[in-house]
Amino acid sequence: MVDAQSAPGQRIECRAMVPPDLAGRRCDQIAAILFAEYSRSRLKSWIVAGELTVNGESCLPRARLQAGDELRLDALQQAEGEWQAQAMDLSVVYQDQSLLVVDKPAGLVVHPAAGHHDGTLLNALLHRCPELAQLPRAGIVHRLDKDTTGLMVVARQLTSHTHLVAQLQARTVKRQYLALVNGVLRSGGTVQAPLGRHPVQRKQMAVVGHGGKEAITHYRVVERFAAHTLLQLDLETGRTHQIRVHMAHLGHPLLGDPVYGGRLQLPPACSEELREALRGFRRQALHAWRLGLVHPQTAETIRWQTALPADMLAVLHLLRHASAAAGSGRGQDD
Repeated sequence: MVDAQSAPGQRIECRAMVPPDLAGRRCDQIAAILFAEYSRSRLKSWIVAGELTVNGESCLPRARLQAGDELRLDALQQAEGEWQAQAMDLSVVYQDQSLLVVDKPAGLVVHPAAGHHDGTLLNALLHRCPELAQLPRAGIVHRLDKDTTGLMVVARQLTSHTHLVAQLQARTVKRQYLALVNGVLRSGGTVQAPLGRHPVQRKQMAVVGHGGKEAITHYRVVERFAAHTLLQLDLETGRTHQIRVHMAHLGHPLLGDPVYGGRLQLPPACSEELREALRGFRRQALHAWRLGLVHPQTAETIRWQTALPADMLAVLHLLRHASAAAGSGRGQDD
């Protein structure tokens, strides 16, 4: 039996008795089973710090426990970084005590890093929810590139953070994107190509033959134009720049991608308005439009959807107009 009390950003208090079937196992292993709502690494740090005790005494993570031993956790959540809260406009599409979902705009960096010490999504989240300072990366469990728009989930409690990270690792979080790519694809498919650092351009990612991490992207055609295609993409894995690199690997890079985009493609008999719109689109045309996951507290499957941003809608409008004027039919996968 486990008793637990916690207040977000304050003190965590839990206790549990070692059942007979776990007798003889290591302290850190038993803690991971009895306090499964917290990550293994965090539990180990609490054991080492003496905040997770056995029968009122500190112990080593590798200590063997017996049936009836009492594990007691009494820990104060500590701030995870020296980040500053900043008042910024933030589009929140959902919020409760466990998590929140934001619709990130283009141009917003998710986490402070070299060259972006403030003005990030993390800084804005801390202003809206100060308790996030107690969580790893202020509750951010996954990222979008600076110029990719759309939905992101953020944990508001330590237990929710552990739960969401586990879902991401188990690949049960459903993330769907819309992307406008160069060239015309006739059908959908799957790209299964490992990704790693580019051998020369170390700030870039690339499909690599050896030593890369597994990366799987499913795509289907939503709409075809004379020289472009609107795709829906489903991620099984979440590698850095995965969609951008996989589409470029297929020979259909994202419109506007400044890193992997290659040469601009213009449709035949392109109007000056469309030409300027395509040339002026200076970010990857990628939008995280659907997100689905199991709620950490209710176990209910929840889904969200957000509309395409104005810049992508404007280009799509011009592409549709050009296709209609040229008499070229648009198509969609079955």
